[in-house]
Amino acid sequence: MLKGSKKATFKRCIAMALSLMLVVSVLAGCGSKKEESSGESTSNGGKVINIYSWNETVKETYEATYGKTHPDVKVNWVITPTEGNAYQNKLDQDLPNQDKAKADDKIDIFCLEADYILKYVDTEYTLDLQKDLGLTDEDLSEQYEYTKEVATDSKGALKGTSYEANPGVFVYRRSIAKDVLGTDDPDEVQKALEDWTKFGDVAEQASAKGYKMLSGYDDSFRTFGNNVKAPWVNENDEIVVDDAIDEWIDQTKDFTDKGYNNKTQLWSTEWSADQGPAGKVFGFFYSTWGVQFTLLGNALETPVEEGGKLEVGNGLFGDYAICYGPADYYWGGTWLAAAKGTDNAEEVADIFREMTTDGETMKTITQTFDKFTNNKKAMEEYADSGITSAFLGGQNHIKMFLDVAPNVSMENVSPYDQGMNEALQQAFKDYYDGKVSKDEAYDNFFDAVIEKYPNLSRADG
Repeated sequence: MLKGSKKATFKRCIAMALSLMLVVSVLAGCGSKKEESSGESTSNGGKVINIYSWNETVKETYEATYGKTHPDVKVNWVITPTEGNAYQNKLDQDLPNQDKAKADDKIDIFCLEADYILKYVDTEYTLDLQKDLGLTDEDLSEQYEYTKEVATDSKGALKGTSYEANPGVFVYRRSIAKDVLGTDDPDEVQKALEDWTKFGDVAEQASAKGYKMLSGYDDSFRTFGNNVKAPWVNENDEIVVDDAIDEWIDQTKDFTDKGYNNKTQLWSTEWSADQGPAGKVFGFFYSTWGVQFTLLGNALETPVEEGGKLEVGNGLFGDYAICYGPADYYWGGTWLAAAKGTDNAEEVADIFREMTTDGETMKTITQTFDKFTNNKKAMEEYADSGITSAFLGGQNHIKMFLDVAPNVSMENVSPYDQGMNEALQQAFKDYYDGKVSKDEAYDNFFDAVIEKYPNLSRADG
């Protein structure tokens, strides 16, 4: 995919810089971990499959698929939260020590997120899934290209595989759309929101009716950030702010000053509340996982764990719908990588093949968790089956995700994305709050990321 290109050379350089940081990091006391086992024995002489992750999601998916078909495989889950960079620190501590670890303590599989996958893809710590594990082009043929491209190193080796794809959409309140636009029909709402100019016009209309267009400062960031024309860092290790990022800053400041957002921050209590029955926000940018795993819970009046039912009448269940929004984008994603030094290569390959390439397994994951999975044929069959989302008012949401997924590109991702994105959002909160000027916010951003990545510098101009 990228082999031999100038981009591949650049990608190799920045990944090598971060992989060097990975090796020399000082990592003592870097967060909690939870280890637990599942099953009785493995298919290979009592060995243990050690899987590193940052939450329970992959574990749940594994147990609903491969864990059911292979109940005798013993798995040890090492779960380290992401807070304070603890999960990456755990990887950085243990991956270089594979040769010193006891056989049943060796990492076999570890999970990677979109914002930092490149940090590990172009290192010696990840195995080539085709050359080393035997996955074939045919096995991988139905996966979306972007999920393979971002997991391919500068030499053309595939180093990660994913069971999910995460195209993004705009999720809106049907009742608010009817009040503001006179319709809640997804096709008609899309016409009203098909570009950022129209999106701003609807924000003005919504404000006149007493609604907010967005909840907070960070809501539209991914939609702009995924449409940059170049990565955060150039070939000279200089930090470059793409025009799309600056456009997000200007739009957010404009929305804040005009009262079109509620001045919340992503994941805050206030942001979550805006998605519930008391909220008066037109809509939210979410990818596939967010609709089912975050929005649904926030939308209910009575949570499921307190006896609430997933049905119309419980909060906003049935009052949301999705449209494409003003731009294609993605948000998140989980990739599975095989650790160099695994003593269970055959079992790891079998897990990857079943969990991430088998069409029937993909449909099982979609049916069980309402995820949009990384198999074009399986998702087309699922969409054509007539299954719809009651939460989204009977909408065929899989069909809509199918339309967006082929347009997703991860061409301009970099190993620095997570640190850059978080620092930018934090630095510019003070600008939106009126505490600093735009130039001062930029200065604070550059100071923060250069402290985090001392090998980088600020590009002139």
